[in-house]
Amino acid sequence: MRLCLWRIFSWGVLHAVFLVAAVPLFAQQRPLLTEDPESVGSGNVLLEAGVDYFRNQPYPVSGLKGHRLRFPTMGVSIGVSSIAEVQIDGISYQSLRVTDRRQAPLSALVNFAGDTTSDMSDLVIGAKTRLLAETDRRPSFALRFSTRLPNAGNESGLGLDTMDFYNTLLIGKNIQSIRVVGNIGLGILSDPTRGERQNDVVLYGVSVARALTHAMEVVAEINGRANTRRGAPPPGTDTSGHIRAGLRYTHGSFRFDGAFISGLAAQQDASLGVTAGVTWVFKAIEIP
Repeated sequence: MRLCLWRIFSWGVLHAVFLVAAVPLFAQQRPLLTEDPESVGSGNVLLEAGVDYFRNQPYPVSGLKGHRLRFPTMGVSIGVSSIAEVQIDGISYQSLRVTDRRQAPLSALVNFAGDTTSDMSDLVIGAKTRLLAETDRRPSFALRFSTRLPNAGNESGLGLDTMDFYNTLLIGKNIQSIRVVGNIGLGILSDPTRGERQNDVVLYGVSVARALTHAMEVVAEINGRANTRRGAPPPGTDTSGHIRAGLRYTHGSFRFDGAFISGLAAQQDASLGVTAGVTWVFKAIEIP
């Protein structure tokens, strides 16, 4: 019942961002995951850091379930031109207070003592390039490629020891005072139990942002992946997604954010979560 009420609230916030007065917005980053087609800017560097907490986070491949804390959650984006940037995300340490353990495909490999396990998070290294700039009649378009590296091990129960590849088309448009961003693409996910098998999933994301003042924004998104395989998918590659709703506050070159998170797939996603962080954009290099 509590989860149902939270989802209704999240959808209400998502709808409400269309109803408040605002000023034009630009590229979106934290606390959203839906990627904006605009880059950070030539020679600029974006640094972000934060903390995430998720309740009842399941790990269906290792058979664990519990409350997960990630701190710090860090990322960096480097503008290599006015239309392109290189990204490193997922620089973080995570710990899980285990509330439930059960048999799962890789549960025999899990090796830790007590009711708490910890590990590094998987790094995601990628790049995006804007293809078309936004005009009065046309949205901007960009392509993003990224790879998830197997930094978290299956011995901790928090990793899969596999690599994934993601390819997404990014679309963004300012509609009067609202910034709308959409992502659609393909994810190639490795099977953690069989090295010769993979699962191709559809990646999606829709986010909206609207300002309450010149410094404060309301933001919300739906983001995730959809399994398209007939029959049972490989472990850990099922349909997964979330709803996020929160606020951003900008002061100079810093932006502070916070959001509530609700998972959409009970077998894959945490029931509830919160995130908070800060983003700093600064000029760092001269692009010839």
